[in-house]
Amino acid sequence: MQEYDWPTPEQIRRAWSATVSALPVGTRITGQVVECWPFGVFLRIDGVPHAVGLADIGSMPHGASLPALGDQISGAVVWHTDHNHQVRIRFSEWIDHS
Repeated sequence: MQEYDWPTPEQIRRAWSATVSALPVGTRITGQVVECWPFGVFLRIDGVPHAVGLADIGSMPHGASLPALGDQISGAVVWHTDHNHQVRIRFSEWIDHS
């Protein structure tokens, strides 16, 4: 996978209202895992170029595993965190095992 070209914080901030409008809670999404951290994974959400998606391990069912860098995933929007302009995602495989 090529390195992901993150949108700038200013781009993310300016697009936040449009991002929230395009991705209301409950919206089904697809995207690609662009960064993995011990607390969760960040993803590029298809069709919303300045959105930052995050699936954190707090929503991961017991026994599930995090997807790998570059994986294509699907899921649903579960929350918007206004203070850092992130779209919280729960992956479909996590929804199905909840």
